[in-house]
Amino acid sequence: MMQNTKPLSLLVALLPILFLTVLLSLNVYYYGDDSLSGANQIALVLAAAFCALLASKRGSNWEDLLEGIKNSISDALPALLILLLIGSLAGTWLISGIVPAMIYYGLQIVNPSFFLVAACIVSAIISLATGSSWSTIATIGVALLGIGQAIGMSEAMVAGAIISGAYFGDKMSPLSDTTNLAPAMAGTDLVTHIRYMTYTTIPSIVITLIIFLILGLNLETKTSPDDIQIILSALQSKFTITPCLFLVPASVIFLIVKKVPAIPALFTGTLLGGLAAIIAQPTIITELGNSSNYFQASFITLMDAMSREVNINTDNEMINGLLSTGGMYGMLNTIWLIICAMCFGGIMEASGFLARISNALMSLATNTASLVATTTGTCIFFNMTASDQYLAIVVPGKMFKEAYKEQGLAPENLSRTLEDAGTVTSVLIPWNTCGATQASILGVSTLTYLPFCFFNIISPFMTIVYAVVGYKIRKLKA
Repeated sequence: MMQNTKPLSLLVALLPILFLTVLLSLNVYYYGDDSLSGANQIALVLAAAFCALLASKRGSNWEDLLEGIKNSISDALPALLILLLIGSLAGTWLISGIVPAMIYYGLQIVNPSFFLVAACIVSAIISLATGSSWSTIATIGVALLGIGQAIGMSEAMVAGAIISGAYFGDKMSPLSDTTNLAPAMAGTDLVTHIRYMTYTTIPSIVITLIIFLILGLNLETKTSPDDIQIILSALQSKFTITPCLFLVPASVIFLIVKKVPAIPALFTGTLLGGLAAIIAQPTIITELGNSSNYFQASFITLMDAMSREVNINTDNEMINGLLSTGGMYGMLNTIWLIICAMCFGGIMEASGFLARISNALMSLATNTASLVATTTGTCIFFNMTASDQYLAIVVPGKMFKEAYKEQGLAPENLSRTLEDAGTVTSVLIPWNTCGATQASILGVSTLTYLPFCFFNIISPFMTIVYAVVGYKIRKLKA
């Protein structure tokens, strides 16, 4: 319970964020990409402690702050469970030959010059059909990254293409949770929201594809046709490669399209992957299980694939790095990061510091352009501080709903801005649930792939440009 009614100054409310920014900057300077291995987690904890100290000085009750942390972590719990399941799914899809089969067939049809464009389009289609960027990146995205690495493409560029496409599809799909959440917060309907998003989203993805096309046409890959044939032979010698393996990812996509929640859908995909491994890959099972008893070998191999690091070695060093996975254990570092981020966001919210900063941002919205720009900035701000894309949609949605009405703007302007800024920028923040998750799934750090997530970078600027020029800014009907 707050005992001190003294007004909270904006400077004091910003101090924890400034403190965190300094610590994160030092981590990046001293640790580089390795900053996510512990340094950033400690920075978030220290920033949370600093915020708690400032709040206690103002009379905040520790129980209230702790309740804020508990609520914040509770909100992130589904994401944490999904993250663990993605780790186990990656393990069973590796030993079953599903991911190797995707790489095998992909290498035979891919043209390196157009691979970045193809990766973006394929990710967009799958994400649009499933409504889930996370599931798309964890399944098709992993395979696409493997293909890209096999042909000598930059993993940062490939990851950027996959994420750009996946978040385009997620943003535009009527099955997506954020696509349904944004119009609900703004006060419009789903169909109107999606139709109105096309004005900013289609130009953004077109520009993105053009950039990837230019990059692809000017890239020189180090992998020759002979190298690709060697990779194909190595995969064939280790795995039983058959199109039947694609029934498993097809089943997962079908479940998600049928609106089965992500957790049971991914769990089903994990079990089907394990079953496929037992049926299709007896050699792998026996080798990894280190036992002549097939039941024992299957049990050990599946448990290991779902829980911890598994490496499959071939005679080709070029692809051995692609044939490894960390299981659930490999996701624990990311979960640690998310929990620490939730601690910081929970204390910032419970202490009233986020509300104070939000009120200051509201005062900047004086006309249509500044209102949209402020909404955009607020969404990005909450992605950075609350570390969760849902809060980056819900809180600004509640904050600015009346402001849009007062300026005579239709609610779809707000819902579009929430998606253009809140949904797509979450994956660009290393300690956000989205950024941390995708970096962990793809094995590419957030700051490494960030410069190539062109769609995610362009989208918030596109929505501001439309507001500045007054194009497709719908007014409320009198």
